[in-house]
Amino acid sequence: MPANRPLSRTFIKLAAQLFGGKSRAHLQDWLPGLKLIPPTRQERGSIYYRGTLVGRLISAAEGIHTQSLAIYIVGTGPSIGSCDLSRAEDNSCILLNGSLHLVPDQIATPLAVVIDDERFVWNHFDLFQRIPPHCPCVFSVSVIRAICEQDRSWLQHRQIIFSDDVQKPYQHKRRGIAELKALPYIRLSTDGEAGFSTDPGAGVFRGGSVVVSAVQFALSLDLKKLGFLGIDIANANEPRFYEKETRSFTGIQRGQGRILSHLALAKEFASENGVELENYSSTSALELIGLGYNDTFSRHRTPL
Repeated sequence: MPANRPLSRTFIKLAAQLFGGKSRAHLQDWLPGLKLIPPTRQERGSIYYRGTLVGRLISAAEGIHTQSLAIYIVGTGPSIGSCDLSRAEDNSCILLNGSLHLVPDQIATPLAVVIDDERFVWNHFDLFQRIPPHCPCVFSVSVIRAICEQDRSWLQHRQIIFSDDVQKPYQHKRRGIAELKALPYIRLSTDGEAGFSTDPGAGVFRGGSVVVSAVQFALSLDLKKLGFLGIDIANANEPRFYEKETRSFTGIQRGQGRILSHLALAKEFASENGVELENYSSTSALELIGLGYNDTFSRHRTPL
């Protein structure tokens, strides 16, 4: 996947940095033309693009439902090729970015789809057609805006959940550490570099990989086990499971420490709440935070 967005977005980014300064440079994410009205307990929210209503926003509580007490976050690491995903219960998998390639052949009914990076929209919008009509989609503001720029009609009748960045919130200035500490749903690492949100509907930490956002939403659900499939991190510079000779741009390997520090806080929260975390990738950097390899999904293991 190419690293760059359209050239017009580069100019908008530069303008936002120039006129918004560091505290408001993220206004590039919704400009020009996007307006979001978040949902409330009484009613759904709205997505407006260039003054026209193009979709609705729902809360995670309304949209994400499953009978399974085991939920799996499915990434795009090379290790997916050695996993038998048929062993996952129906409606139990949260898909990240290119794991949409697994729909419908290996995962017919995803629990949800999570996408943070608008570059995925610009370079793989064809994959959005694989998302089942009633599947909840957890999207960042820049992803929603990029979809509008590609095909705003796609959002109609879709279950869209807004994933706001708690550090750089929609229509507000960037929050400092002191402001974050004052929020009752926020946990920060000792150095303030990593965080975890216990209320993802109010905002999540990004953390260098979409898995960080996904795990905050997953741990807000009623579950007993959260598994990671294809969350390799350590070999992120190798082709993803659906790539052959080409390799998508990624900064994941370079940001490994940052990603793991956020996931370590998530692991701590899960332990306190009786949720077991399991890693199903034999090549995953998750082992560095104490999540050793579990071969439950290995194609080479005979199912119980």
